Amino acid sequence: MQFNNLSNEEGAVILLNKPYGWTSFDAVKKVRNTLKIKKVGHAGTLDPLATGLLVLCTQKKTKTINEIQSWEKEYTGSMIIGKTTPSFDLETEVDQEKDISHITEEEIRSHTDKFQGVIEQIPPKFSAVKVNGKRAYDLARKGEEFKIEAKKVEIKSFEITDISLPEITFKVVCSKGFYVRSLVRDFGEALGVGAYMSALCRSRIGEFQLEEAWELEDFIQEANALSN
Repeated sequence: MQFNNLSNEEGAVILLNKPYGWTSFDAVKKVRNTLKIKKVGHAGTLDPLATGLLVLCTQKKTKTINEIQSWEKEYTGSMIIGKTTPSFDLETEVDQEKDISHITEEEIRSHTDKFQGVIEQIPPKFSAVKVNGKRAYDLARKGEEFKIEAKKVEIKSFEITDISLPEITFKVVCSKGFYVRSLVRDFGEALGVGAYMSALCRSRIGEFQLEEAWELEDFIQEANALSN
């Protein structure tokens, strides 16, 4: 990436490793203020509790955001089985627990075939999906009752990478619009004991790899050094 393209009219594509706890917009705002330009956007939201590859585009490169968002995504993550939370992750407290002493590694691996190809997926209520013009997470946090319609998404691969109960780690390659938290919820339901996502990292978007990404603080430091 050429730093001299970041602020000029042509713009650039910036690969960042989003820090844990930051919203995607937090990262956009930080880069926007550092580069002192208004036209900065991201190509695909990462939840605050997720880390990994966040693609930012500046100036004219913002025209490529829709294309980048359409590319397949790869994630690595972990889930805790036998417990559920309303948000399907660590944002909310555990609301149900079930015994998992009968769950075997063979049973866990046997369920992965159910999560392949085009499926109907219901997004989490704690998500940015719009319901009657309002964000679902706003309604969920107010305790309001509402329904989110299922939508078709594609799982290109789903692999269990380690089992250390109650934790299961995995890798998934999926289409645009896919919610990994919903996959975890559905996998826990398939096992009959529930599950919530305990960690998530986006490792790839199309041809862009996390290994190529800047740590946010390193990027800010380099950009500031070149502007002085």
